[in-house]
Amino acid sequence: MSTSTRDKETAAAALNGSTDRPSNFVRDIVLEDLKTNRHGGRVHTRFPPEPNGYLHIGHAKSICLNFGLAAEFGGKTNLRFDDTNPEKEEQEYVDSIVTDARWLGADWGDRMFYASDYFDQIHAWAVQLVKAGKAYVCDLSAEEVRKYRGSLTEPGIESPYRNRSVEENLDLFERMRLGEFPDGSRTLRAKIDMASPNLNMRDPVMYRILHAEHNRTGDKWCIYPMYDFAHGQSDSLEQITHSICTLEFEDHRPLYNWFIQQLGIFPSQQIEFDRLNLTYTLLSKRKLLQLVQEGRVRGWDDPRMPTLSGIRRRGYTPEAIRNFCAAIGVSKTNGIIELAMLEHFVREDLNTRAPRVMAVLHPLRVVIDNYPEGQVEELEAVNNPEDPNAGTRKVPFSRSLYIEQDDFREDPPKKFFRLFPGQEVRLRGGYFITCTGVVKNDAGEVVEVHCTYDPATRNGNAPDGRKVKSTIHWVSAEHAIDAEVRLYENLFATENPGDVPEGQDFTVNLHPNSLEILTNAKLEPSLAGAMPGDRYQFERLGYFCADLDSKPGALVFNRTVPLRDTWAKIEKREKGKSG
Repeated sequence: MSTSTRDKETAAAALNGSTDRPSNFVRDIVLEDLKTNRHGGRVHTRFPPEPNGYLHIGHAKSICLNFGLAAEFGGKTNLRFDDTNPEKEEQEYVDSIVTDARWLGADWGDRMFYASDYFDQIHAWAVQLVKAGKAYVCDLSAEEVRKYRGSLTEPGIESPYRNRSVEENLDLFERMRLGEFPDGSRTLRAKIDMASPNLNMRDPVMYRILHAEHNRTGDKWCIYPMYDFAHGQSDSLEQITHSICTLEFEDHRPLYNWFIQQLGIFPSQQIEFDRLNLTYTLLSKRKLLQLVQEGRVRGWDDPRMPTLSGIRRRGYTPEAIRNFCAAIGVSKTNGIIELAMLEHFVREDLNTRAPRVMAVLHPLRVVIDNYPEGQVEELEAVNNPEDPNAGTRKVPFSRSLYIEQDDFREDPPKKFFRLFPGQEVRLRGGYFITCTGVVKNDAGEVVEVHCTYDPATRNGNAPDGRKVKSTIHWVSAEHAIDAEVRLYENLFATENPGDVPEGQDFTVNLHPNSLEILTNAKLEPSLAGAMPGDRYQFERLGYFCADLDSKPGALVFNRTVPLRDTWAKIEKREKGKSG
């Protein structure tokens, strides 16, 4: 096998989870096109984000599909910014999209384009349609255009400006381009069919007047093409063979094809698939922008946000996201996926790669009275039992430790097997200890627990064979590192946060306790050198990632996901039923 072929297969496997997987209807279309030698056997896709916000988890599905299919069949994928609305587009969004797509594994080589690269040609095609009597300048306002369009049950009404002469339309369109008219005063519309059952075919707007500076073309243009006119023509210019988009564009496909046919240009093929919807999540860029602008989150990369930059900061891995996208597949029917399924793939990936360490988030001091004062031992701990090459590390053990407050009860309930007066437990990788007493503050709260240890139980084994019912984690108080830990919950409290009572805003469904900040966490000393982006499993607590704010001497960790995996339990239960 050649190196280039092997590289392509590796890329396909990375973006689609595996090359050995069940097919889907989009892949079947590609296979049929290759079988019939359509487009000369080429597969050329594109990922066309609008630079008016950050990429989110829904875009990840599109990236995996577009780049994965092309890589699998030895084709190419372009990254193209559909930058036709200068009022909402910023270079910040362009930069973030490039960063996030690359992080996910997308590779477009030197094929990064912009719709604005084609403005001259798109304008020339608009003039061509005017000359052919297929487009006209309309003076109706936006509100009047909507009124004239009709409804699903009633045909539209032709614009009174629909039958202007070609000469008059050419003159008016040129004057629009030269900036003679104010915003919203005129549009260029395609002349199709105001009685069409598809509302998109009822003389859609092709150009609008917009005196706004474009971040790439400056003030060269004061008219800008509408998405429906620029999108298909950009695909055609780039010789895109399979223009893959989400289902909301299915009704736009006849218009997409109409422009191609009227202009006689390369016939890109539009294919629609289901968009990704997750429980407890909103993926509307408009609503995500509102959260940012209103200060309800700490920015586009807030770890509670479903943006790729947000979930990367939270600690999600690109491998987990790619595997998730491969598992959910693509279809022709919109549905909703359980957020627990995405979290399952995050845990599954981190389980094999994240080192195990000990951290105490709500510290309670434990003093081992019969342990020699000033003595320090180095106990050996396994870095990751799932990785045979992960090795071990040394963890200091001393007379004074920290344990979790929840691991002790002075008056325990039934079936509480952790530490309480008279109870013996195992310290993870350490000794058996038995609680002998407590120290309380003036409010009657336990602030210190006193214990004895059995020196014969080093590394958690008792020579006499006795068993204990619980193992708890700990950190040596003398060697502990202070850290801030941010515990994240779902940003929204309801499964369908877009479902709100009439007259209320979607923000009514925000989770009131989506972030808890702990400032007194204690970590084992091996974490002193943790760098932003480093991921760990805090034993018994969950998976955590060093935040961008983290630095030596002032560590900050985000909780990525807890250890509890509800989706794995659902899968096991369903498999049991089917078996």
